Amino acid sequence: MTSSFHPLAVLDTPSAIVDVARMQRNIGRMQSRMNALGKRLRPHVKTTKCTPVVRAQIAAGAQGITVSTLKEAEQFFADGVTDIVYAVGMAGHRLPQALSLRRRGCDLKIITDSVTSARQIAEFGRAHDEAFEVWIEIDTDGHRSGIRPDGADLLEVGRLLHEGGMRLGGVLTHAGSSYELDTPEALAALAEQERAGCVQAAERLRAAGLPCPVVSVGSTPTALSAQVLDGVTEVRAGVYVFFDLVMHNIGVCGIDELALSVLTTVIGHQPERGWAIVDAGWMAMSRDRGTQKQKRDWGYGQVCSVDGTVLPGYVLHSANQEHGILAREEGADADIAARFPIGTRLRILPNHACATGAQFPEYHALDPDGSVRAWSRFHGW
Repeated sequence: MTSSFHPLAVLDTPSAIVDVARMQRNIGRMQSRMNALGKRLRPHVKTTKCTPVVRAQIAAGAQGITVSTLKEAEQFFADGVTDIVYAVGMAGHRLPQALSLRRRGCDLKIITDSVTSARQIAEFGRAHDEAFEVWIEIDTDGHRSGIRPDGADLLEVGRLLHEGGMRLGGVLTHAGSSYELDTPEALAALAEQERAGCVQAAERLRAAGLPCPVVSVGSTPTALSAQVLDGVTEVRAGVYVFFDLVMHNIGVCGIDELALSVLTTVIGHQPERGWAIVDAGWMAMSRDRGTQKQKRDWGYGQVCSVDGTVLPGYVLHSANQEHGILAREEGADADIAARFPIGTRLRILPNHACATGAQFPEYHALDPDGSVRAWSRFHGW
């Protein structure tokens, strides 16, 4: 298992590797699906936080982006992206930063799911002569944040914003509970629940004489499982650009579609335990063990050769801060030291691409011709 000739042999380890060909196929797959459904795709860029990746998504047809931090909004706006949704409930102390972005020409949309927050936004906007565009977050699956589609607060929030001089831009939802499913039937049912609930909220606002031009839904599993999207104007999805083992367990991608991996080096052995020790611990892979509750637990990741070939049966069994323990899933490997000599380069496919990517300041993009480029990644809030 020599890797001296491979372009990744010269990189320091651990490093985050992006398979550019796989990434481009993933981008094309999602964009083609949204094109066929006639819906705008607004990718959630929190997965990659990387300008070259976002440029590839926009080049394929994406319209606007979704961010999870105002730092992302600042960085992508500086790189020329203006149509941005900040899809985290707006906290009052962040309103000055949002105002600054809008004053500089960023078409920033913010969200709320409470009367208190809506009132704060309206009061701040009026005090600074700014009509923020605000979307109301809708809870369509009881997973996290949002107002229920039939909730009494929906119309009150809408009126506070509209009558308070803000632009009521629409409604937004995210079916995060899709991560708990693993059959096409269940995913399709949740996608319809997500669509129907968000459309119901929009129709209630409109019936009350309030504007609601945008109906925004999405998660990677529901975006890839929706049969119809009547009444929806746009779809948001993020992790599809890289995919990961959680998405593979859910059933929306093959393992050969995972575009992010962590390059690591074998640094030692515990032969009596059947272990090889690598220099990618949880500081490289992250603490995310999202596959633990799924039908297959991949430990801290699936082990691959340096060229990306899956090595069946071998996983990153456990991890300390800077040490990873590579082992067979079932039964010890008495030949572990011979199979993975010290110095061997390997790649680990992660449980959660967003969490693993966040461990690194940059990606190393591996092109089909074998060349490697460094892509910076944003950090901070």
